Amino acid sequence: IRPSKTSKKLCTSLRRNSKEERVLFHYNGHGVPRPTVNGEIWVFNRTYTQYIPLSIYDLQTWMGAPSIYVYDCSNAGIIVNSFNTFAEQHEKELEQMRARSGSTAGHSDPEAANRNSPSPPILGATTYKNCIQLAACAANQILPMNPQLPADLFTSCLTTPIRIALKWFILQSTSKLVPHVTEDLIDRIPGQLNDRRTMLGELNWIFTAITDTIAWNTLPRDLFQKLFRQDLLVASLFRNFLLAERILRSYDCTPISSPPLPQSYRHPMWSAWDLALDLALSQLPDILEKNKRFKHSPFFEEQLTAFQVWLEGSSEQRSPPEQLPIVLQVLLSQVHRLRALELLGHFLDLGPWAVNLALSVGIFPYVLKLLQSLAKELRPFLVFIWAKILAVDGTCQIDLIRDQGHKYFLAALQDTSPCPGFKGNHRIYAAFVLASIVHNFPIGQANALQGQLVSICLDQLNDENPVLRQWLTICLGHLWQNYEQARWSGVRDNANEKLYPLLSDPIPEVRAAAVYALGTFISSVTLRSDHANNIDRSTAMHLFNTVCNDMSPLVRMELIASLQWMVRFFENQFVSVFLQETASGGHHVAANHHYHSLERTINIKRVSSTSNIISVGKNSVSVGSIYQKLWNGLNALAKDPFPAVAAMAQKVVEHVGKQGYELAKEATTSEKCMSLPPSPNTRINYLGGESPPIHGHLNQSTHHTPLPSKKKLGPITDGADPSSMASTATLNSTPQPAPDQQMPPPPSTPQQAMLQPATTVAPIVTTNYIDWSVSFFARPSKFLNEGKLNTASDQNSTEYLDRQSRCLRNRIVRDEGREQQRRAVFGRLDTQSWSCRTQHTPTMVKLNPYDDQIAVAYKDRVILQDWSTDITSSFIPFKQQPSQQHQSIFLDQNRFQSTLPAPVTVSSLDFINAHDVGLVLVAYSDSVIRVWRPADANRESALVTAWHGLFDFNSPTTAKVGTSELGLVMAWHQKSQTIMAAGEAKYVRLWDAEREMKVCDIPSGTDTTIIKLSCAPNGIFAAGCNDGSVRLFDRRCAPAEARFATFREHLNPILTVCLRDDCESLVSACTTSTVRLYDIRKTASSVQHWSAGSDVSAMSIHSSADIVACATSVITVYGLDGTSLNTIRCNEGFMGTKKGVTSCLSFHKHKLSLAAGFNDNTAAVFVTDRK
Repeated sequence: IRPSKTSKKLCTSLRRNSKEERVLFHYNGHGVPRPTVNGEIWVFNRTYTQYIPLSIYDLQTWMGAPSIYVYDCSNAGIIVNSFNTFAEQHEKELEQMRARSGSTAGHSDPEAANRNSPSPPILGATTYKNCIQLAACAANQILPMNPQLPADLFTSCLTTPIRIALKWFILQSTSKLVPHVTEDLIDRIPGQLNDRRTMLGELNWIFTAITDTIAWNTLPRDLFQKLFRQDLLVASLFRNFLLAERILRSYDCTPISSPPLPQSYRHPMWSAWDLALDLALSQLPDILEKNKRFKHSPFFEEQLTAFQVWLEGSSEQRSPPEQLPIVLQVLLSQVHRLRALELLGHFLDLGPWAVNLALSVGIFPYVLKLLQSLAKELRPFLVFIWAKILAVDGTCQIDLIRDQGHKYFLAALQDTSPCPGFKGNHRIYAAFVLASIVHNFPIGQANALQGQLVSICLDQLNDENPVLRQWLTICLGHLWQNYEQARWSGVRDNANEKLYPLLSDPIPEVRAAAVYALGTFISSVTLRSDHANNIDRSTAMHLFNTVCNDMSPLVRMELIASLQWMVRFFENQFVSVFLQETASGGHHVAANHHYHSLERTINIKRVSSTSNIISVGKNSVSVGSIYQKLWNGLNALAKDPFPAVAAMAQKVVEHVGKQGYELAKEATTSEKCMSLPPSPNTRINYLGGESPPIHGHLNQSTHHTPLPSKKKLGPITDGADPSSMASTATLNSTPQPAPDQQMPPPPSTPQQAMLQPATTVAPIVTTNYIDWSVSFFARPSKFLNEGKLNTASDQNSTEYLDRQSRCLRNRIVRDEGREQQRRAVFGRLDTQSWSCRTQHTPTMVKLNPYDDQIAVAYKDRVILQDWSTDITSSFIPFKQQPSQQHQSIFLDQNRFQSTLPAPVTVSSLDFINAHDVGLVLVAYSDSVIRVWRPADANRESALVTAWHGLFDFNSPTTAKVGTSELGLVMAWHQKSQTIMAAGEAKYVRLWDAEREMKVCDIPSGTDTTIIKLSCAPNGIFAAGCNDGSVRLFDRRCAPAEARFATFREHLNPILTVCLRDDCESLVSACTTSTVRLYDIRKTASSVQHWSAGSDVSAMSIHSSADIVACATSVITVYGLDGTSLNTIRCNEGFMGTKKGVTSCLSFHKHKLSLAAGFNDNTAAVFVTDRK
């Protein structure tokens, strides 16, 4: 007998109508023969009075995929085995058919599947073996025959789980606590399944939370996503399947699923389910008979408490919390929603791993739905949660815009009313979320622009919170990145001028954000015009003049990334400046007549009037000199002491050089045609070519959003401003509008904005500033404001315990030092405790105030030796070398070979932050200051920062920067974290190391070189000059009034000077060995003076103890009154060898320890006799 035509017709019609949706096939095999081992089940119809075998193979063919099969019959495992066997057979047959025909028969369009299905199929449409199957029992098992249970127990578990769970519960021995509950009462449980306020609805809610939790804690993550999050029907079936497994296993049946699930019927959460049923059934009789009010279950409140206990654990290496799915379910309840959001925020704050866990468990639709809530008390938590999500997964911006979620954050950003925040100011997180929404997302930019984001951000730029200022600025930069409508909206609000004050912000991250925003402001306009060019030139010059000398490499790198757009948009002008500079410098690119031909080739018309002047800062700078000044600045930045800054600037300079080289090469090869007018096409090929490839990841701060474009941009050869790289020259589009029409109105809808044509120019260089800033939101919030972190709040943290240990160490060192200072004039300082050999003669030595470390400087390097850990760090400046490409550009010019720098030497040395995690501060003879991080057991030594201590790019009174022996000298004031730097300049420059910016320039009052600096704990500092004078300054006064005393008693250059820790006395010595003691409270003359002998090669003055060390042929220790205390003869040196002449000396900050360097390439440390 042929299989039932009715079955075939039903299956094929369902598949046809369902298209790519899942089809559910339910086989209720009660009262029919068992499935056969040949892969057949039994069906019947109205035509025949006997059962008809139906092959699973045929059923697969009719049903197609994706499908779900439910088998409620004895020996159901046989069907599952047969199904899998036939699925493999089908796959092989399809592969053979494809191999023979070369067609894709049987394959559905995956794009169509994604369009028509709310959740994509698990695999391809014909992957039968991955269809979902649920079977009531194994192949060798029969279903239970209990008269108290329904015959289709498996089906009942899948369709009515709550009622069957209640009926099964009262049959168990554990239900004796509620003996009065009968099956009749269960059928009368009040409420609706979809109403969580009723008993039946609450039980269904608890059941959903518990089964989700069991699945979350037992299933692999990918399988959980596949079965419990991709499809609501599948998720419901598998939740109920977990209950069926528990119930049927109590009757010796093992339900089977495909894909198989791990055993979960003994999971501890089932006990919580039994308790919830117990509490509900215990009050059921009174509710039905006495009409008592239903008492809600404490289940969710107790689970939130358990989750809170997990969060309060101190260990970071722990398994994920079991209650996470329950916390998400609680978000549906208004009663516990606030507490659930708070706990969820604390969990997401643990790091990206926590965010990924929450996203995988299904947090996204819950928190997206809550954005529609008007409750203000939820705002701080929701804004924080979304900031954490977007910091880890920025693609969520699409869903926020689709559901108009950005409006919630616009409202939150404008909410300046005082309200309790959550882990900081909620407006910071709102600004970050909005910045993430508009970042490289045109639809988000258009919607945010309609929401007045520009004016909202500009109104709050002066907020006292630096992180908020930073992210408001970044948000503006993201908004008008490659989006002209937002840029012109900013122009109408004077956005660029309102950002200028942030270029001098005390926080370097804010300054970098301002530079980034102004860079995207410049780069956003590709349709160039006179008005746009004037604005961009003015903005670029203000950028350069303000931050070109910034102490922070982060800011300087952003400056180069911003100025590159001036190079890209005004490439012809920069090439012209480059070629003119090359020719005037005597470098011959080609013969002179070729150069003149080249000049005609790149002849550039200026703006309508050559007298057009742009006011920049205090000076009026002509348009031509703007490019010259920017070009000079880029060349100077290409020699920046920080390698990353120099590399970026060098790439930009090389880009211009390459264009000029190609153009010069073209002019040279076209000598015969040099009298002909230049061809715009050839100019475009050379000047508008693609930039060199940029290596980096996609999320880098590029100021550039790649858009599909098949045409290259080139410079215009005619029009208002030929220098601008407008698309009208290459795309043959409509001419540019008049200058008074250059600020287009914003589009009426975001969709219209997306239809507007846009072209982009590829960047030459990129930075990681944006990614680095975003990473702070992915980390725990305590790192967002590290400066305001109260370490006492986390006394179990490693950082806190390490800091406590260092504080104890510092106290011990200071106490030991005070005891040694008290006995200084009675003890002998002549015991050698440490010695080593160096490659060259040490020129400077310095002892760490707290650690067992000594820094030895010679030539251009510093060697740091830790004799307690035997770790050595080498600090060697990076020597810049032009790249091969740069060398090829200037090969004929010998540019670099003619300007080789003189050797650089270390001119000053100190330890900073020695009380905590110490760094080494080094000044060099070329006016550069570098900060080095020493190596430890976990990491290598590294350059932290570097900048020019006295050199200004744009100052009319630029300090002399040479490589003289004296070089740059400096002093460190720990309390204010200030660096005083001086040298051949006529001022002492103060740098704020914490803010990474210049504080002020204090006039020195002399034309001579300052060769020594010393600072007292109260901030007063002394400068020893080459003419023998010693000048005292009080940094607390205004710069012009800071110098309050000058001592001129020395007649020779100052050898050393020391403002002592008592803040009252000053000791100085000159090269003729005269030592003078001053009371700075009396500025008349020295209190005492004496001579240390002749031929003094080095001298050091202790800042606290009353001793002075002088080096002649021996090292002699004197008291401040000139009394000789003891002598270190140095004739028994390292390994018994005689030491040479002393080249340098330095006392320990607290202890009576003396470090010395010798000209026989050795260094040693001498301490007092411990007896």
